Amino acid sequence: MQRWRGSVAANRPLAIPPPRAEEVILRFMRIDWLLVAAITMIMLIGAAMLYSAAGGSASPWAGRHIIRYCVGLIVMLSVAMIGARRCFALAYPGYAICFLLLIGVEIAGSGAGATRWIDLGFMRLQPSELMKIALVLALARLLHGAGPDSTDRLYVLGPALLLILAPAALVLKQPDLGTAVLIVGGGTAILFFAGVAWWKFGLAGAAGAAILPVAWSLLHEYQRNRILTFLEPERDPLGAGYHILQSMIAMGSGGAFGKGWMQGTQAHLSFLPEKHTDFVFTMLGEELGLAGGIFVLILFAIVIGRLYRIGLKAESRFGRLTALGVATTLFLYVFINIAMVMGLAPVVGVPLPFVSYGGTAMLTLQIGLGLALAVAVDRRDPLDGPRRLS
Repeated sequence: MQRWRGSVAANRPLAIPPPRAEEVILRFMRIDWLLVAAITMIMLIGAAMLYSAAGGSASPWAGRHIIRYCVGLIVMLSVAMIGARRCFALAYPGYAICFLLLIGVEIAGSGAGATRWIDLGFMRLQPSELMKIALVLALARLLHGAGPDSTDRLYVLGPALLLILAPAALVLKQPDLGTAVLIVGGGTAILFFAGVAWWKFGLAGAAGAAILPVAWSLLHEYQRNRILTFLEPERDPLGAGYHILQSMIAMGSGGAFGKGWMQGTQAHLSFLPEKHTDFVFTMLGEELGLAGGIFVLILFAIVIGRLYRIGLKAESRFGRLTALGVATTLFLYVFINIAMVMGLAPVVGVPLPFVSYGGTAMLTLQIGLGLALAVAVDRRDPLDGPRRLS
C-alpha cells in the first residue's frame, strides 16, 4: 500500500518555476549537437532524393521538405530547452489530446481509401503519428511513478496496456496496420526496458499466436494480400506484387555505387511507385547504390546510438524510459521501412524518417528527439526540486 501511495504522489501536478537566464544558456550548451548534425545530414539527403524524384525541381516536395524540417528543428530545440521536468508535467495532457484527436479522425477524418487525417485547412494532421510519441511520454511517467518494484503489478500493467491498446485499436480501425504495429511495438519496448518479467512477454506472444486465425479474418482484403504477396511476390506481379517487385528491381540495378543522382531509370520512368514517400530508400539505392544506402544507415545508427546513450546515462527512470522509447520508435521506423522495400517485410506504409516526404511524421519524430535532448540536458529526477545545472 505504501508503494501505491508513493505512485499516486509521484503523479501529482508539479509546480515548475520559470528557467533562469544562466540555466537556459547551460541547457543550450548541453544539447547533443552531433545528434542534431546527423539528423540534418539525413534530411538533406532526403531533400536531394525528393528533388530527383520531381525531375530536378524543388517543387512540390524538396522545398517543402526543407521548410518543414527547419520549422520542426525550432520545435525540437524548444522542447529540448524546457527540460525533463516540464515534459513530465505535459505527459498525460499530451496523451489525452492525441487520443481525442484519434477519436476526431473517426468522426470527421479525411483520406483516400483510409481515414487517417484531420483537415485543418492549412495542413492535414495525422494524429496517429503524434500518438507514437505521446504514448512514450505517458508510459514513461506512469512507470516512473510506479517505481521499479511495482512494474509487474497488475495495477501498473493494466493501465499501461490500456494506454497502448486503446490508441492501437483506433488506428487499426482507420485502417492503418503499419502505424498500429509501431504503437504496439514502441509500447512493448518501454515495458521491456521498465523491467517487466520475460515470462509475461512469452505469455503475451503465445496468446497472440493463438488468436492469429481470428486476427487474419478481421484483416481487410488488401492487408491479407500484402502479407500473401510478401510471402510470394510473384503470385500477382501486375497487382499486389507490383510494388515490391519493382522496388527489388530498382534496388538491385543500383549496384555498388548507383547509376548517379537523378539518373535512376526505374524511378524516372515511373515504374517505381510512391518514390517520394514509402519507397524513397529504393530510389536512393538505385541512384547512389549500396554505398549510399550504407552511408544513410550509418547516419541513422549514429542518431539511434546517441539516443540510447542518453537513455542509459539518465539519472531518472522517467528520463531513461523516455529516451529509450524514442530511440526504439525511431529504430522501428527505419527497420520496417527498409525491410519493407527490400522484400523482407510486408508493405505496410511506414515512411523513412527525415528522408520520405511527409509533414506529420517528421514533426512527430522531431518532438520525440526534442524530448530525448531534454533528458540529456536535464538528467535529474523530474520530481526533484529545481537546482542549477552543472
